[in-house]
Formats: sequence, C-alpha cells, structure tokens
Amino acid sequence: MTGRRGGRPLVPAYLSTGGVARPSRAHLERLSVLTGSGEPAPADLPAAQAALLEELEHGSLTVVEAAALLRLPVSAVLVLAADLIDRDLVLARPPIPPARRFDPDLLKRVADGLRDLKHR
Repeated sequence: MTGRRGGRPLVPAYLSTGGVARPSRAHLERLSVLTGSGEPAPADLPAAQAALLEELEHGSLTVVEAAALLRLPVSAVLVLAADLIDRDLVLARPPIPPARRFDPDLLKRVADGLRDLKHR
C-alpha cells in the first residue's frame, strides 16, 4: 500500500492501536524513555507493536522519537507502548528532568576566573 503525497500512511492511526484510544498507563508522557526488555516477541504481536519493538532493538527512544520513526501520532505510540509495557516487552522510565538553572553570578565568576588564568 502506498502512502499519500505528504508521506502519511493510508491506514488511520487508530487501526494501529486496535481501536484503543487511551493508553492503559497514565504515567507515560511524550518524553518518557522506552527501552526493549529483551524478552522475545510473541508471534501474535500486532504489526505496529512489532515495528515499535524493532525500533527499540537499536536503543532507547522517547515516545516522540518513536512516533516520528513509525510515522504515527504520539497518542497512538503511547497506546502501543503501554500495551507492550503490560506484556513486559518494553520498559519505560520518566522523562529526564530539565537541569536546574545555574546562578548567573556563579557563571560570571567562573568565566572571569578562566579569563584570569588565560592571561597569566
């Protein structure tokens, strides 16, 4: 089956989730990090879930990255990932929190100290 002009698949995204609209795990976020558990995939795994597992063989991905690679909406990948987590085929961890901002005065003092060392 060929895609449309924009590269979007002809199959609606809700079909890739088996018609499920919401993930079974509310804690999953767009930036949750997904990793394959290493367990063998069952033979009856739906194609979209198998594709997600295949992408995770190359390393960990955020939900957003997986959605881009699979060309599916983030909401669909959240459903697929939640189902794979329920089957113990995928592990998920919360997003890495943003770093705390450094004190601008501290950064200025460090820069001044480095400049002083350079001019010695």
